[in-house]
Amino acid sequence: MERLTSLSRSIAGRHAVVTGAASGMGRATAHLFADEGARVVVADLGDERVATVVDEIRAVYGSDAALGVTCDVADHEQLRELVHAVDGWCGGIDIVVNNAGVSLPSSVFQPEDEFETNWARTLDINLTAHARLVRLALPFLAQSGEGRVVNIASTEAIVTTAGLAAYAATKAGVVGLTKSLAVELGRHGVTVNCICPGPILTGMTAGIPDEAKATYARRRVPLRRYGMPEEVAQMTLNLCLPASSFVNGAIIPVDGGMTIRHT
Repeated sequence: MERLTSLSRSIAGRHAVVTGAASGMGRATAHLFADEGARVVVADLGDERVATVVDEIRAVYGSDAALGVTCDVADHEQLRELVHAVDGWCGGIDIVVNNAGVSLPSSVFQPEDEFETNWARTLDINLTAHARLVRLALPFLAQSGEGRVVNIASTEAIVTTAGLAAYAATKAGVVGLTKSLAVELGRHGVTVNCICPGPILTGMTAGIPDEAKATYARRRVPLRRYGMPEEVAQMTLNLCLPASSFVNGAIIPVDGGMTIRHT
């Protein structure tokens, strides 16, 4: 039967780079993209961590479904090597998901050395790396004709927590970077969008006691729970679909309604 609509909801055959893909939302995104037929580049720190996710994907979809690249996104040269490795593996990049991130203490009351170190490291990973990877991948994204960039920020860009100045600043920076890139790259056929996850069950929140999580969710989240990594990954996928070709510069909270709740 002939379809009544023309825009595809498939990323089968597309080549996607996901940073921070060895755990949490990045791992969920890599798995989901593989489920949907994309060839996935799993980029993260730690050879064993990266290999585990690659093996998970290959066990289901075959040896050509995933490539693992151990990469510290804070290192500009390692990002160059990442893009070079992807080019050698598949010859193109259609999708970039800037997911890698850290949350390091950064209170104005910290000792100076500790604050400066954590501030610089957070900026390099959470913001500068996003801009660098897009620049490095841009020739491939533009050539794709349907290039997609999804930057993972945080609701900390909207509402914030004391003692996390660097994290909040970089996530707000990701929102601004997304808007600027969306305006600049639209003419090249590349869309750039941003997701702001709220409280999600990841390694970053694993240290919070379950009782504290439950209390927070009851008080702040209309859905009264933490989100699952795949729930963020599903929104990431939506933004990468050919059918999402007119979504550009969007900033989308995935937070169970947390940021709209007043009391």
